[in-house]
Amino acid sequence: MTTKNIVLLGKQSRSTSILYNSLRTVFPVCKVILEDSEPNLTFLKRRIRRLGIAKTLGQVAFRTTVMPWLELTSQKRVREILVDFGLDPSPIPHEERIHVKSANSAECIAALVKLRPDIVVISGTRILSKKLLSSTSAVFINVHAGITPLYRGCHGAYWALVQGDRDGCGVTVHQVDAGVDTGAILGQARIVPQPDDNFSTYGILQQAAGLPLLKKAIRDVCEDRIVAVAPPPGTSRMWTHPTLIEYISDRVRRGVK
Repeated sequence: MTTKNIVLLGKQSRSTSILYNSLRTVFPVCKVILEDSEPNLTFLKRRIRRLGIAKTLGQVAFRTTVMPWLELTSQKRVREILVDFGLDPSPIPHEERIHVKSANSAECIAALVKLRPDIVVISGTRILSKKLLSSTSAVFINVHAGITPLYRGCHGAYWALVQGDRDGCGVTVHQVDAGVDTGAILGQARIVPQPDDNFSTYGILQQAAGLPLLKKAIRDVCEDRIVAVAPPPGTSRMWTHPTLIEYISDRVRRGVK
């Protein structure tokens, strides 16, 4: 058992609960800092500025039509994955939680300063600011749903399948720096989706494959022997959510669900 001080910083979600419960079987997680969801209007305005209104509306159409249907029809498969990999989505105990408006807020920085973590494990937060990252000497570690640097951003397994790149369909554990999924790679693993997997289940498979890598990375940090892994060859790219038309097109032409 490590004597290092570990804090989990994330958003309230099934994946954060799974991460917490998995880590607690091996390490003493001292606290969980949970950030509030970003207001929808703020999110949309920022996305429109970055991607344009047409692509943003296409993404909204996908998330409001296809995603609910995939999640509804994939409930049995999700339960199978949870059982097969021993994943526990039980809620994080209330007494272990600290709620903040944003991971980059002054209150979150104050909480980290007070907790004095050696390791901060990230789970689905918004992009962390330089100010937050420099507020503590802790090592920040993230489980990214994609093989970096080829599939940075969102939904790396899905986009790898769309590209016909099954070797690039996987997960990365990396140190967090000021870039977007650009930190030193600490471990990578591939996943092999089954015929009944789809956009809504790829992430759970990635998390299941990433948890052993994360635990190894934490042990390495505790023993002061972090070893970065060489990135795979290829072009570094940022990916985002598919639009409704993109998803339908790739499902019909390439069979990617």
